Amino acid sequence: MNIFDKVVAAVAPAAAVKRETARRQLEILREFSNSGYSHHGANTTKKSLIGWDSRSGSPKEDINRNQQLLIERSRDLYMGGASIATGAVKTLRTNVVGSGLVLKPKIDPAFLRMNEDAAEEWERKVAREFSYWAASPNCDRFRVNNFYELQQLAFISQLLSGDTFVLLPFIKRKGAAYDLTVHVIEADRVGTPYDKLGDRNISRGVEVRNGEVTAYYIFDEHPGDMYFNPAEYKRVEAFGNRTGRRNALHLMESERVNQTRGVPVLAPVMENLHQLGGYTKSELTAALVSSFYTIFVQTESPQSAIGEALSQNEQIDADDEHTYELGPGAINYMLPGEKMEQANPARPNVAFDSFVNSILRQVGSALELGYELTVKHFSASYSASRAALLEAWKMFRMRRTWLANDFCQPIYEEFLAEAVAKGRIDAPGFFDDPIIRAAYSQAEWHGPSPGQIDPLKEVKAAEKRIEIGVSTGEREAAELTGTDWNVNYRQLVKESRMKKEIDEILKPNDGGDGDNGEE
Repeated sequence: MNIFDKVVAAVAPAAAVKRETARRQLEILREFSNSGYSHHGANTTKKSLIGWDSRSGSPKEDINRNQQLLIERSRDLYMGGASIATGAVKTLRTNVVGSGLVLKPKIDPAFLRMNEDAAEEWERKVAREFSYWAASPNCDRFRVNNFYELQQLAFISQLLSGDTFVLLPFIKRKGAAYDLTVHVIEADRVGTPYDKLGDRNISRGVEVRNGEVTAYYIFDEHPGDMYFNPAEYKRVEAFGNRTGRRNALHLMESERVNQTRGVPVLAPVMENLHQLGGYTKSELTAALVSSFYTIFVQTESPQSAIGEALSQNEQIDADDEHTYELGPGAINYMLPGEKMEQANPARPNVAFDSFVNSILRQVGSALELGYELTVKHFSASYSASRAALLEAWKMFRMRRTWLANDFCQPIYEEFLAEAVAKGRIDAPGFFDDPIIRAAYSQAEWHGPSPGQIDPLKEVKAAEKRIEIGVSTGEREAAELTGTDWNVNYRQLVKESRMKKEIDEILKPNDGGDGDNGEE
């Protein structure tokens, strides 16, 4: 009852009863007027749900306005705020990209009217040319990384920032056969300039017209640089007006319709990781203090501060006589009238491990890594550990396919166009028909293979899949060892021939020279 009801009850009890009866009837009517989800997740009267703040806005409101803070906190967790966050991001990078996704051209020979031998020779030549370009730092705008290292850089930048941007400028360099370069741009450098803040079509540096992304605004310097000038920027159109060429690649995993900026992968577990990191540090500090012989000095009639009895090298702050350091096995002499108490912080905490593991299971589930891969601890049975790895590899393959489609393949298509234009690759009709160009540009991208808990069982399973026709040697070679079956086959033929030659040389003499060994 509120204050008014209490006053009414004191002055006019009958009226108070009527008020309470009417209130109960109103609650019953409101309850019966609810239907469907209003009884459950959409209920607004239950005490367990009434305080749930669940307001949601457009992608621009929910994501773009909060992205910069999410980026800053994501990087802080990665740089040391929570070691488990660092491990999770690097686990994703290592399993999705590894040492880099490798090109495997896969053209359509029937459509291009090529026989199998000619198609195979064409694919080998293109792979050789691309490998030359990709292995050199000349492919990097800044001549620092090769193409495979740029994959790692772009992917880990996207994980931490939610998105990253890539430009593909052509730069002539001495001694380089190709002019195409890859320019990776961090998410912070794409933003709305001050003179464009009033334009509702621009949000966080992405310009959208009629629902289509038309341009990106890229600052010349990083906003975190001390010399940053927000007035210096470039407007880069998403596609060229004359050729339709993609001027910029935007690496982002979309979660909402009409989303224009990305969300860091750690965003859903950011709060848990931050608090878990603080809790871990607190427990570590408590365990460290517990390892010392720690005392608290109490005095009933202090004549001087405790710091005066300590040398300066035993004080945390030499200018503050009330501070002093603790150390293992330290003995401090007491002044007359002083007494001591031994501190007992009860560390290590016996519940620490089980509590942390419980939180990490939730974190691993949200990141699709699972508990075992999140903490790199495989203590269960073979079947359980293998199931955990297979589940995680569903996510790794999905992200690898995304990276190949949005980063590797567009860059390869630009490379192939330059190679054909320069006459280094023969591709009749390449620039005449987009369908022919697409047929020449088809490719697969192979990356690191899944880990094998029991290699013998994995090989036998692969052998059985090939035997019954549900898989191929090429696919199994890529999955198990990350190699090319055709290359393996040619090498095996070569090794077999060499082995026969060696066996022939080392073949023992059969005594056919007429010398039977008798006197």
